[in-house]
Amino acid sequence: MTPKRANKFKTVIKKKQPNLTVVMENVHDPHNISAVLRSCDAVGIKDVHIIYTDPNLRRRLGEKSSASAKKWIDVHYYDNIEDCFNLLKQQEKQIFTTHLSNNAKNIYQMDFSGKVALVFGNEKDGVSNEAVALADGNFIIPQVGMIESLNISVACAVSLYEAFRQKQQAGHYQNPQMSDNAQKALFNNWAER
Repeated sequence: MTPKRANKFKTVIKKKQPNLTVVMENVHDPHNISAVLRSCDAVGIKDVHIIYTDPNLRRRLGEKSSASAKKWIDVHYYDNIEDCFNLLKQQEKQIFTTHLSNNAKNIYQMDFSGKVALVFGNEKDGVSNEAVALADGNFIIPQVGMIESLNISVACAVSLYEAFRQKQQAGHYQNPQMSDNAQKALFNNWAER
């Protein structure tokens, strides 16, 4: 590995945000998944969680649309919502779904500066009722057009950049959020890739 490459790894790893994650539930288009991963990489997310409660959905990422981002993010798969959400709650993350409902808050009224997991549903039905019931809250992205929702990859990017803005204001990107040992372990992992 060249010194330039090693420095790039160290710089990126110092800005990783272990207290921000994305969950995708039954997202079937691998290009959408890959585009979400690219947005996650852009804001320093370390882990992404993918739930497939439908056994017919394929667990593969798009080969062209940002698939290279998967090299820099740890992707965890689940076959049920409870296992994923239980892990996130053990990590003390608040879980927020993107769900159109009467109790949903505007994204700009949300506090994403703490430990949060943002849940996005599939392209047709959105998040499941089960995910909504197990979450700590719901949020929406305000829109004024005829269509009520954005493509999942766009909705995720908009949401992540609001979280990025809030975490940046809170100093999370200026001060490493991972321990020195965790940073070294991730560096070694990346070096092996």
